[in-house]
Amino acid sequence: MDTASVPGFIRTIFYIILFYYLFKFAMRLLAPYLMQKVAKKAEEHIKKQFEQQQQNYQSASENKQEVPKKEKKVVGDYIDYEEVE
Repeated sequence: MDTASVPGFIRTIFYIILFYYLFKFAMRLLAPYLMQKVAKKAEEHIKKQFEQQQQNYQSASENKQEVPKKEKKVVGDYIDYEEVE
């Protein structure tokens, strides 16, 4: 089993810092492209939902038939009672 050494520790810290800066640099280059792809996909999704709603609304309005209203039976006059003490 190897023991920890100072040069190995420094090398590990160097690799971590190097990876961090390379990742940061790559994200600066790739972030605009990735955000553009995400925005385009969201726009397509919203447009698709809007078209579906429009189709549903149009088909519902075409299929809507006027329902005959039920006639209410007139039973009698309404009498307002007052409380007598």
